[in-house]
Amino acid sequence: QVQLVESGGGLVQPGGSLRLSCAASGSIFMFNTMGWYRQAPGKQRELVAGISSGDDANYADSVKGRFTISRDTAKNTVLLQMNSLKPEDTAVYYCNALRRRLGVDLDYWGQGTQVTVSS
Repeated sequence: QVQLVESGGGLVQPGGSLRLSCAASGSIFMFNTMGWYRQAPGKQRELVAGISSGDDANYADSVKGRFTISRDTAKNTVLLQMNSLKPEDTAVYYCNALRRRLGVDLDYWGQGTQVTVSS
């Protein structure tokens, strides 16, 4: 069973930075895509950033130019570098991994890590 474990969340002032890490229990080469989602209180979960097995990245418009997603295949980890943080970035951030096998999508989720941007 694949496990994803996030770390790196916390409290930061507006304009500050955080780096989230998602460690997979197995090789991340098995995943077609990996990504970060977030969910703020009273809102739906939304995609923040995604990265393909070919390292093609995509971002939500709200974070373009501020967040960077990357993969460290040696450590089986996906990172999300978050700069110029705003109060509206406050949410629980979830790591996601998608594995497509024989036409079936297998979705895996981490437990989430809280990010709070506040002065």
